[in-house]
Amino acid sequence: MGEIRAEIRLPTIALQDDIAFFTKALKMRLDMIYPADDPRVAVFSGHGLRLRLEKGASEPAGTVRILCDEPDAFADGQRSLVAPNGTRIEIAALNPPLVLPQTEHAFIVRRLADQAPWVIGRAGMNYRDLIPKRLGGSVIASHIRIPGGGPVPDMVHYHKVGFQLIFCYKGWVEVLFEDQGGPIRLFAGDCIIQPPQMRHRVMEASDGVEVIEIGVPAEHITLVDHEMTLPTPNLRPDREWDGQRFVHNVGKLAQWRPFRVPGFIQRDTTINDNTRGVASVQVIRRSSGDIPWVSHDCDILFGFVMAGGMTIEGEGEQPNRLAPGDAFVIPPNFNTRFGDPTDDLELLEVALPGRFATTVV
Repeated sequence: MGEIRAEIRLPTIALQDDIAFFTKALKMRLDMIYPADDPRVAVFSGHGLRLRLEKGASEPAGTVRILCDEPDAFADGQRSLVAPNGTRIEIAALNPPLVLPQTEHAFIVRRLADQAPWVIGRAGMNYRDLIPKRLGGSVIASHIRIPGGGPVPDMVHYHKVGFQLIFCYKGWVEVLFEDQGGPIRLFAGDCIIQPPQMRHRVMEASDGVEVIEIGVPAEHITLVDHEMTLPTPNLRPDREWDGQRFVHNVGKLAQWRPFRVPGFIQRDTTINDNTRGVASVQVIRRSSGDIPWVSHDCDILFGFVMAGGMTIEGEGEQPNRLAPGDAFVIPPNFNTRFGDPTDDLELLEVALPGRFATTVV
């Protein structure tokens, strides 16, 4: 097909003024101008963009965003400019730092029976929000389904994120991960963490698969990597991304130990150790004995009922009977009790940070 170029057309009235602005203020290159005696069109290129300014064009002036490693060194440090033709120019950081919003603490119960909407998200997957308002943007918890299963139309991608967990709740899902060998199939009870900016790709899923995904912060960027092919040639199980190691925890190999709250047992997923305390992920079951009221000093403590049922009691709150698919968040220094658990109770707990204190009250 030969060479193909694309350009964005913008209107102009005073073309000579726009030429000065786009070449001097924005440091773009003038590639084309015509006709010579009374120019009506000028084409500029720069910063990965090609712009065509044309007299009489009917399009609105629009907004151009220029991303820089050092935005304060571009355009004399201005972050917002307006070209003579009315186009707004925004100057922003190319790789802004990850911002973790301050947690807005609340006691939250989210029931599956309340019919929270399922929305279609990335790669055709269905998402149900488990934490309304997302604690001020500090965390997102999603219940995800892949209707019909089969191959997933995913691409190699990564996330600018502080922490991300995938816990397989039902069925199975197969994923490729950077430097971890061939496809990894997660079955119900298995989980992984995807460290910050680790490349991965969802390949296939069973019919009826459901997973729980936790991400910090709630709004984080997903970027497609068009260059990397998975699987990568090297197996590097000890590699770290921002101090975190990839974890693939297999539920059927779990060892059960007493939980920090009497009356329950737990299996640890090793995520606390492999994130250096960023987060801990445990699965909890009923054991025996009395169940006390407790409080904790953890910033975010999230629970999801996977099997059985229990009543979550909160100080000053009405008791809430929970069933599979229900979720809750317990704020720090708030007295709670897991009352009347069924013998088959199985509860997913995610805590950020991973190291915190629980007090029997």
